[in-house]
Amino acid sequence: MLSGRRLDLLDPTPMDIEIEDIAHGLAFVARWNGQTRGDFAYSVAEHSLLVEELYRRMEKKADAKWCLAALLHDAPEYVIGDMISPVKASVGPGYSQLDDRLAAAIHIRFGLPAAVPAAVKRKIKSADRISAWLEATQIAGFSPSEANKFFGTPEPSLIQGLSIVLRPPLEVRSAFVERHNSLLESF
Repeated sequence: MLSGRRLDLLDPTPMDIEIEDIAHGLAFVARWNGQTRGDFAYSVAEHSLLVEELYRRMEKKADAKWCLAALLHDAPEYVIGDMISPVKASVGPGYSQLDDRLAAAIHIRFGLPAAVPAAVKRKIKSADRISAWLEATQIAGFSPSEANKFFGTPEPSLIQGLSIVLRPPLEVRSAFVERHNSLLESF
């Protein structure tokens, strides 16, 4: 890693995880395989910031640690990349096992339980789907009706005022680290 840490992907430990490495990696991993409108790729870091915002909108009294879990929901992708769900499924259970081990190490490193409670995970997944709807309609060329078929129809109050603005990777990296640190200070 850029921090100088060595990360064993098959046996990751919390001590090998640094937020700067996560933020840097995610800021340079493109969602939608880079097939989005704009001068910059829409990164997983930017997506993660949006998912955390949506989670907070859904859970008005959300505990900061679960907001952090929402921010880190795709954190393993900083080293294993982003794949669309059909590809993940075709790779088989090995991918999800690798993702789960890495996620557990990341969670422990930042004071979260290795496994996020199922109810919280469902809410984060719901925020993730709403984020995908916004991305699809704002930067990936989907019509709202087409996005509704793939991702469901979001509640209008949850997406009100949200617009995706593509930013340079270093700006997104900085915003990700800043939000992470702010959430850590809250618990």
